[in-house]
Amino acid sequence: MTLTSRRNFLKTGIAAGALASAHLPLFAQPMTATDMVPLGNSGVKVTRLAFGTGSFGGQVQRDLGQEQFTKLVRYAYDRGIRFFETAESYGEMHKMLGIALQGIPRENYQLMSKITTHANGNPQAKIDELRTLAKTEYFDVMLLHWQHTGNWPAESSRYADGIAEAQQKKIVIGRGASVHGLPALRQMPSDPWLQVAMIRVNHKGTRMDAEDYNTEGLGNVGEVVKHVHQVRKEGMGVISMKLVGEGVFNHEDRQLAMKFAFRNAGVDAVTVGYKSPAEVDEAIQNLNQALA
Repeated sequence: MTLTSRRNFLKTGIAAGALASAHLPLFAQPMTATDMVPLGNSGVKVTRLAFGTGSFGGQVQRDLGQEQFTKLVRYAYDRGIRFFETAESYGEMHKMLGIALQGIPRENYQLMSKITTHANGNPQAKIDELRTLAKTEYFDVMLLHWQHTGNWPAESSRYADGIAEAQQKKIVIGRGASVHGLPALRQMPSDPWLQVAMIRVNHKGTRMDAEDYNTEGLGNVGEVVKHVHQVRKEGMGVISMKLVGEGVFNHEDRQLAMKFAFRNAGVDAVTVGYKSPAEVDEAIQNLNQALA
């Protein structure tokens, strides 16, 4: 082979190699607990893992006291959790969370609250009160809390209208509901008002939805998962709660529950209540493993 031929061969080979490598699949970055993901078509993005403040109605978090709670919130934030959730019925948690997050730029975290649909309540006044307590101009997500009857869309329509009005004012971004019991859950698919669905999900059915919303027995895992798939196909974001069976699961079951929520049910995000940095670390590790 002449020197000129050899040079042409090398040039051609290099060019062909570059062209071939351009068509090779790039290695995808591993998914993690702290990735920002969209909640369906709601327009809201959150970390897959949320910081929940409702363990036993918020008692676990309230009992930490403000100083320790603030340290725990800041620890979770430093670990990458940017999604914090609370509810009107959790006592002082809006105020405690507002203090804990004070000083962090508001655009750097997402805040979800849940409003109780009292018969004679004023939804606009309540949303404004919760904003003041949480020291925030807006909520990224506002849910109708504890919807537990088969007629909740009609029963809570005044509150649904109030949340929609708050969206028009840009003080709420995404709207939805949290449900308890199969009669309530069955109303979620095909509900045009819903953008976000908060649903109880774990692999054992512990504290999950059954015909009686107050049941202490096991829920119907198969039907719950079916409805999760339905609402996701309709563009709703799904957040799972009761992931660790309201604190009764051991470490192995906490790992299995996380895998089930994402691999079987296919939720977008999960919320877990914490009382220590070790629990934050474990939840992040469990979710990272579930996504691997």
